[in-house]
Amino acid sequence: MVTNKGRQISGGKYIKNRKKKKSELQGQKRTIKLGDDKRKTARVRGGNTKTYLLKAKTINIQDVKTKKTQKTEILNVIETPSNRFLARQNVLTKGTIVDTKLGKAKITNRPTQEGSINGILLKE
Repeated sequence: MVTNKGRQISGGKYIKNRKKKKSELQGQKRTIKLGDDKRKTARVRGGNTKTYLLKAKTINIQDVKTKKTQKTEILNVIETPSNRFLARQNVLTKGTIVDTKLGKAKITNRPTQEGSINGILLKE
């Protein structure tokens, strides 16, 4: 069966009832790479601001056993479960496993939405 995109069964065109609002438009894709800290601020809906990272080399690690948080340096990206090619490019996303001075850590937040990187220490 051949389907014509944007057409009704009768052959007529689907016409949008309105255009997208500025808040509904997609923004630029952001990738956070390993490197010296670099942040950017963007205006979002309601006049609020959102700080997001472009590059980062520090992570706030929480040890699950002791419940203590430490700030440490990221040495290398080990693996990214969502996309294995991101690990080769040293891209930091949620779920990425990184090598730090304290050991292996898993990123638990979304760095594209926040201005910092948080993670938990993994058992060796």
